[in-house]
Amino acid sequence: MGRPDTDRPVGLTAASPAAAPAEPTAAAPAARVEPTAAAPAGPAGPTDAASTGRSRRRVPRRFDVLVVAGYLVLAVLLTAWQWGRPERLFHQAGDQMLFEWMLARAARAVTGAENPLHSTALNAPDGVNLMANTSVLGLGVPLTPVTLLLGSQTAFLVAVVCCLAGTATAWYALLARRLVRSRVAAAVGGLFCGFAPGMVSQAGAHLHMAAQFLVPVILGLVFRPATDRVRRDGVLLGLAVAYQVFLGEEVLVFLALAAGVLAGAYALADPGGARRRAPALLGRLGVGALVAGALLAYPLWFQFHGPGNYAGMPFFAQGYRLDAASFTAAARQTVVGDGHSAALLSPNATEENSFFGPVLPLLAVLVVVRLWRRPLVRALAGCGLLFALLSLGPTIRVSHHETGLPGPYRLVSGVPLLDLVVPARFALVCVPVLGVLLALALDRAYDHRVAPARRLRWTAAVAAALLPLVPTPIRTVPAGPVPAFVADGGWRAYVPPGRTLVPVPPVTGAAVSPATFWSARTGLAFTAPGGYFIGPAGAADRTAHWGAPDTPTSLLLRRAAESGQVPPVGDADRRQAVEDLRHWRAAVLVQADSSPADPVRATVDALVGPGRDVPGAHIWDVRPLVG
Repeated sequence: MGRPDTDRPVGLTAASPAAAPAEPTAAAPAARVEPTAAAPAGPAGPTDAASTGRSRRRVPRRFDVLVVAGYLVLAVLLTAWQWGRPERLFHQAGDQMLFEWMLARAARAVTGAENPLHSTALNAPDGVNLMANTSVLGLGVPLTPVTLLLGSQTAFLVAVVCCLAGTATAWYALLARRLVRSRVAAAVGGLFCGFAPGMVSQAGAHLHMAAQFLVPVILGLVFRPATDRVRRDGVLLGLAVAYQVFLGEEVLVFLALAAGVLAGAYALADPGGARRRAPALLGRLGVGALVAGALLAYPLWFQFHGPGNYAGMPFFAQGYRLDAASFTAAARQTVVGDGHSAALLSPNATEENSFFGPVLPLLAVLVVVRLWRRPLVRALAGCGLLFALLSLGPTIRVSHHETGLPGPYRLVSGVPLLDLVVPARFALVCVPVLGVLLALALDRAYDHRVAPARRLRWTAAVAAALLPLVPTPIRTVPAGPVPAFVADGGWRAYVPPGRTLVPVPPVTGAAVSPATFWSARTGLAFTAPGGYFIGPAGAADRTAHWGAPDTPTSLLLRRAAESGQVPPVGDADRRQAVEDLRHWRAAVLVQADSSPADPVRATVDALVGPGRDVPGAHIWDVRPLVG
């Protein structure tokens, strides 16, 4: 008899189901255990058989623990340059500040029973629509004890570790349970899915993109091989989808698209199997949609119609595309990568979502050719190729040369929701596609019927593909400390209830925001105008805008900061400054690392009068002006 066809995608069937036994399921775990030294070749008596059974059951458990521990250790090592170093942030510092603030805000919502979807701690007095921003409540709420006990920086690092190791573990579990019999193959596949260059690139800045540990769970529920328990699986699917919304909606959009493409491609490869599974699959989707819809109705209404909602994006999303040459290049966060070459092929350091090196794409092609008869492999190949092409954007660029050739992204660029998606992130779908192909290849190689020499060749090929992609610790940059006046609570003597502390400059658009950073590191102890978020451009203009709406005073101070010169200040500017301070309900202005020669400090002096030095900062008490 032939080997069980275990490479089917979470419930989709093989092209010739009669030619192979049914896929092992949770009801038959013994079928997935690889032969080990604990399983003797000859007949065994009752005692030996029982001992062998216990040993065979224990081995996967020990191996599972080692695999998960390895993922955790690797994730901790990748974040090592920031543990215990409050003066360091990951290279995209502004994004880390934002997510630290989101985690601190989630903890505040839990302990203070506040609205988790909106906050006035930033952008006073209007506040921020958190549902319309990347609030990662699915991470912030469970990490509340960590945030309260150890602070927002530690909570952020724990979240990064959980995202990377959790995603790898979830894929390992799905691969080992549904797709392959070799635990080693599943471990390698999970390792790549969790720690591919694109995942590491996103993890240092974008928690909402790195939190993909529910993706295998959702796929496992959608494509469950059995056709029973449709309602139960549908309910679980709805709960998982709802939770993913509070981790990252963009990942859910990619997941839905990829699952649809994969299912369609598989149906073309195996129409009979697809027809048999379709009723149960559609039933699970229907129940899941009802459950998720009921749970998400109000949060989604709040996102699109609540206070602080906006339209569009504050940047040109289609400009964030990948160079076709990036798919065979090395990412900067790998042992063979360098920042210069990678920077030429990706929008920025956090969007190196391809960068699979020169060997892995070739190996993937070889795997697809060798396993082409399997419907899953053909479906994976089509799905991966499509999303790779979508990541190239409206026009295709090769080795930073514009070819003028239109990309398939043009076909979807006007579709609602997809028109807001960063094209470069479509390549993240290629990560699990390649991870599954690697697992399938190794699973075939580790079959007991395969010759040792052939097994060694496949192992060497996978090692040659993955070793150049070994990640290095995420780069960090220095961050100015929170002024002692703020960190130690000296501000409390100046800011009565209902008034705000205004970091200078108060509004910074998409730049690094002192208000966001100080607020996060102090546990949202004070209210401040400005901040780093996306909101409407004005009270009557819903166009998306970085940060708070600009005011004349904030623009004047930004001009001083960017030009390095003190702009002319007249009586009209002073009157406008008082109006803006009243709008912000300001009580005290605070500038960190200030010096008398600083043009921003000189501008504030000209607007409101001289301030005074305090530990770590220079302040202006504006209560007499504001009243």
